[in-house]
Amino acid sequence: MTIRTVLVTGGAGFIGSNFIRHLMANHDYNIINLDKLTYAGNLENLKDVEDNARYRFVQGDIGDAEVVGELMSDADAVVSFAAESHVDRSIEDPGTFIQTDVYGTFVLLEAARQAQVERFLHISTDEVYGQSIGDQRFTEEDPFRPRSPYAASKAGGELQCHAFRATYGLPVVIARPANNIGPYQYPEKAVPLFTINAIEDEPLPVYGKGLQIRDRLYVDDHCQALDLLLHKGELGEAYNIGADNERNNIEVVEAILEMLEKPKSLIRFIEDRPGHDERYSMNSQKIRALGWSPEHDFEAALEKTVEWYKTNRPWWERIRSGEYRDYYERMYGRRLAEAKPYEEAG
Repeated sequence: MTIRTVLVTGGAGFIGSNFIRHLMANHDYNIINLDKLTYAGNLENLKDVEDNARYRFVQGDIGDAEVVGELMSDADAVVSFAAESHVDRSIEDPGTFIQTDVYGTFVLLEAARQAQVERFLHISTDEVYGQSIGDQRFTEEDPFRPRSPYAASKAGGELQCHAFRATYGLPVVIARPANNIGPYQYPEKAVPLFTINAIEDEPLPVYGKGLQIRDRLYVDDHCQALDLLLHKGELGEAYNIGADNERNNIEVVEAILEMLEKPKSLIRFIEDRPGHDERYSMNSQKIRALGWSPEHDFEAALEKTVEWYKTNRPWWERIRSGEYRDYYERMYGRRLAEAKPYEEAG
């Protein structure tokens, strides 16, 4: 396999921007970044590479077959991050998730087939499995049981990848990562939301009793794993990417407050989201057998993340002054008004 140019979709988002930065630092590839620049896409995330001769940005939709086809003809490999990705928003507006995550993925796959690309790395999610029950840890052979519109849309996109591999021989590799944390994550996601609210001495809205368990994967570790899969992943195979950093949400919140020297009285237990999965847990031995392992344990990953938000206030202040404020009010306004203080709820 000879890679000269990589098409990265959704490269202005959280994981995509970190991955572009990783590729440019570790390889001499040309990078084409296709991003629609929806609310979560932010070109500030890539300020440090925007003038690099090996980097090119194109604003466009992965559902636009003409744009995708033109760019695909210049690419040897594709890494597809582009997706609607927030569960709460999928509950509000599931149709947008189907349009992007299912139809958009189809457009990319068909263009890749026509262009005969050498590798198509699709970024899926651990949420396609649904929730883990008891001590269950999903392997790549377990069936999909998505429980949110977001998870279902990602499952639909991934199933198309497998179908294009089986039917057309498209050189597809699938990544199923755990929950990422790290720099440039849009503040609607749990860890940056809790961190920024704590910095601002605002209430921290915690769903239910905060007992939902997630594995927090530091984004740099994820990028290392994706680099490995891009070059050495077995075609047609899916790979779980987990860090074994499982903590429940209230433990994460309390750790953030401790790092920021903020009181637990900022915590508010609010009405839970519908169909909230209790736990995600994966066995990642398959990718570890290729030589990957995470460098960050839970404490290191969280400390680096919190420190980044502490020292990059202008980045998130600009975001919180726009569309985010309307979203936050819709999602948490009533719930916070009805929430009990931490001492009473606990």
